[in-house]
Amino acid sequence: MAKGNNNQKGFEEVLWDSANKLRGSVESSEYKHVVLSLIFLKFASDKFEERRQELIDEGKQDYLDMVEFYSMKNVFYLPEVSRWSYIKQHSKQSDIAIKIDTALFTVEKNNKALKGALPDNYFSRLGLDTNKLSSLIDAINKIDTVADKEEDVVGRVYEYFLGKFAASEGKKGGEFYTPSCIVNLIAEMIEPFKGKIYDPCCGSGGMFVQSMKFVTSHHGNKKDISIYGQEYTGTTYKLAKMNLAIRSIAGNLGEIPADTLLNDQHKDLKADYIMANPPFNQKDWRGSDQLTDDPRWAGYEVPPTGNANYAWILHMVSKLSVNGVAGFVLANGSMSTSTNSEGEIRKKIIENDLVDCMIALPGQLFYTTQIPVCLWFLSKNKEADSVRGYRKRKGETLFIDARNMGTMVDRVHKELLQDDIIKIAKTYHAWRGEAKDGEYEDTPGFCKSSTLEEIKSHHYVLTPGRYVGAAAIEDDGIPFEDKMTELSTTLYEQMNESVKLDSVIRKNLEHLGFGE
Repeated sequence: MAKGNNNQKGFEEVLWDSANKLRGSVESSEYKHVVLSLIFLKFASDKFEERRQELIDEGKQDYLDMVEFYSMKNVFYLPEVSRWSYIKQHSKQSDIAIKIDTALFTVEKNNKALKGALPDNYFSRLGLDTNKLSSLIDAINKIDTVADKEEDVVGRVYEYFLGKFAASEGKKGGEFYTPSCIVNLIAEMIEPFKGKIYDPCCGSGGMFVQSMKFVTSHHGNKKDISIYGQEYTGTTYKLAKMNLAIRSIAGNLGEIPADTLLNDQHKDLKADYIMANPPFNQKDWRGSDQLTDDPRWAGYEVPPTGNANYAWILHMVSKLSVNGVAGFVLANGSMSTSTNSEGEIRKKIIENDLVDCMIALPGQLFYTTQIPVCLWFLSKNKEADSVRGYRKRKGETLFIDARNMGTMVDRVHKELLQDDIIKIAKTYHAWRGEAKDGEYEDTPGFCKSSTLEEIKSHHYVLTPGRYVGAAAIEDDGIPFEDKMTELSTTLYEQMNESVKLDSVIRKNLEHLGFGE
């Protein structure tokens, strides 16, 4: 969840409680689309009414129903039946679900940028309880999405809800949501300032949102970034489109939801930045071996059908521009597996000097799985860093072991705090020789810069723990002789106590008739 003041957080929680009233009558995987669609409709209406008033104030009453005078300001035009005021006015009526479906359909019909973004006949199909739906509308009505120009209120609410839905759905939640701390870390590592950003399995679009946040927080220009993505699941594809629309982010997510590995909708794309969280250990992804001669595997072994991890890696390698960088999440097994062709593919990737940095993350970060995961960072051209004034790291890879970082936020989930993210990112940028992050030094137990020869000696395994070693034990200042005397005395006392306890136990057993 985005950080905010306590009042805002409290409001988000109240809104969540209102949304939760729909549970029981609607599946968790379904009702997130109900809630997020209504939040989107409220946001679009607030923006529309604000722009409409601007036109009135400027004396342009003749243009109030001309779409172009809204789209020029990145505002969606809303006919009367699509406006929040209309929905609110009829919220107590038995046909409110039909009216909401009509509103969403009409918004999409009148705004080309929303093609394929909004649910189709969702509300009436689910047979929602009118009273519960009306109560939710009342709660959402309290959000003023445009009052504070500095605060992305609706974006924060949307992000909060995505996280809460992912938590409540458990394993299924990870199909559309990557924990924000991981997305934030990837953005801080690759620094997507200018160029094309690509996510081949974009879920609800979190990588794109964080990229834009990074640009804004570092005083960059969002116009210098263009976004490309693809998503397989239809409902998640809609979530991503709404997520971008809420933040006025233009992006090309393909014409339809589709499987990236089987139906790449950006065949000619060469991206400057890739940020991704592919499905972990995806099985049977090739389907009848139809991709055995795919050009994306050129120069490498064909990825095995039983696990798509290396298919995703090679897909992203094929999408990198000449100086492109990629940061993505994979299961830990990807760092060491030698199953089928995976070991040979990893060896070739390493020998091609593409692996820039490997990070081992702590477990319990994901809602989908408790297994620990890792981050891969690939660089298509390490020579380019020296041209830009950074340290030349050709033939080297940075290993970071962050397994002991993070903080438990509930009984089963952990988060990387901002201090953790800053420490990891600063270590990486110092290693690259960026002056603002100081001088890099290997730190036992945490980070190590290793050469290709050293990686080769470890049989091309990329697990950070193999390279960083154990953390140095801090000297407590007590001489060894004194420490041994104290420990020996304690040991002898415990041994004497053990003899006494043995004697008591024997007597008790004899008393019970179990003596020797």
